[in-house]
Amino acid sequence: MKILFYGDSITDMGRNREIEHPAFKYGVGYPNLIASELLFNCPNQYEIVNRGISGNRIVDLYARIKADVWNHSPDVLSILIGINDIWHELGAQNGVDIERWEKVYRMLIEDTKARLPDLKIIICEPFVLEGEATSGQGKMEEFLEVKKYAEIAKKIAEDYGAYFVELQDKFDEAAAKYGAENYLYDGVHPAPAGAKLIATEWLKVFNEKIK
Repeated sequence: MKILFYGDSITDMGRNREIEHPAFKYGVGYPNLIASELLFNCPNQYEIVNRGISGNRIVDLYARIKADVWNHSPDVLSILIGINDIWHELGAQNGVDIERWEKVYRMLIEDTKARLPDLKIIICEPFVLEGEATSGQGKMEEFLEVKKYAEIAKKIAEDYGAYFVELQDKFDEAAAKYGAENYLYDGVHPAPAGAKLIATEWLKVFNEKIK
């Protein structure tokens, strides 16, 4: 079974593009933790591919879908995207508004299902916490718009028979108990505990629905 992770820096997490070796190609984020779990238990059953690219928005995922997804013919495609579509608007007026985000996300799913009809798709909920990157000058209120994007992601999963990994509530609960910085070190990017949280919730869905 080939599993491909697709997204932005949260998925990328420093993966090495030059060395196709398991010690380097997964990065240090949640794909690495998921690969560790699956390959520890069944080393000959899974092939894991990380195609996260830092800074990506939904339009970037759509632009590279053939090279980085279709050409790999995965059995399972896992997508986590959304925060940069807001963040890039705040920093450079180059974000993706929610109506366009939904339109492009649906195109991505529809075109991919047409190309790979047996593909199983996992859509991960985008998330945010208060932190260095998200707080100050009223930015947190704007970053919280990601929750509206998350609602659309969940609806897309429902409409296309994809599996949905809920994450925002889990991060909120963990942050309230132990502090946001222990999970998303800047409010966006996962610390080790945050990566573990994502991997844990992802594996629950995978083991219950797909494996």
